[in-house]
Amino acid sequence: MPELPATTWGDPRAARRALLVHGLTSSGATWWRVGDSLAKAGWHVTAVDLRGNGDAPVADGYAFADYAGDLPGSGWDAVVGHSLGGAVATVAALRAGFTRRLVLLDPALVLPSAELDGLLAGELGELGLDEAGFRELRPAWHPLDVSHKATATAKATADMVTRTIAHNTPWDVLDDARRLAVPTLLVGGDHAVYSMLPTATADELVAANPLIDYRVIEGSGHSPHRDRPDETLALLREWLG
Repeated sequence: MPELPATTWGDPRAARRALLVHGLTSSGATWWRVGDSLAKAGWHVTAVDLRGNGDAPVADGYAFADYAGDLPGSGWDAVVGHSLGGAVATVAALRAGFTRRLVLLDPALVLPSAELDGLLAGELGELGLDEAGFRELRPAWHPLDVSHKATATAKATADMVTRTIAHNTPWDVLDDARRLAVPTLLVGGDHAVYSMLPTATADELVAANPLIDYRVIEGSGHSPHRDRPDETLALLREWLG
């Protein structure tokens, strides 16, 4: 796989470096608000387009290990992953020296196999949405979030989505999460809205691994950085220091 396309923020000479890993049918550009916020706090931030997403080339394999193997570099001061990107970042974080800290925003760490057909149908349905469709679906999102998501989804293919789910069935990286050896923050959506991170799963990981912490963004759905950006960014700044 060639080097992944990337969007960057901040001074390349900054003392701290962060890598952002997006979810399915998104792109590095969708991290615009997180990237800008961390850059203003003195970070140099890189957000990649995962294989088959954004401007990255398509591939034959879309297993978590394939995605994780594409992620660039090592010695990141922080890696932040959302949804699918949370699972991918978890797998990558087991590589020695990959990152010093890990933040997982409503990560898709485990999904019941019985729900994968519904997930596939929902993801394929979103491929047909234009910007107006996403604006109707996510009326609380900032216009740039809507625009970037619509642009990314227009570049995604049904084959990539179908293969990503098929190549990761059963969908489960919990054992990888239990073995994480770096401080890790799980940020869940509010279950009164929607979350892909069950409270029981988060609690089990916290009990199994003393390096893992768990917080919930009240009022957020599956995309805390887009649903409740102020609260999410404040938590990131607090936890990352």
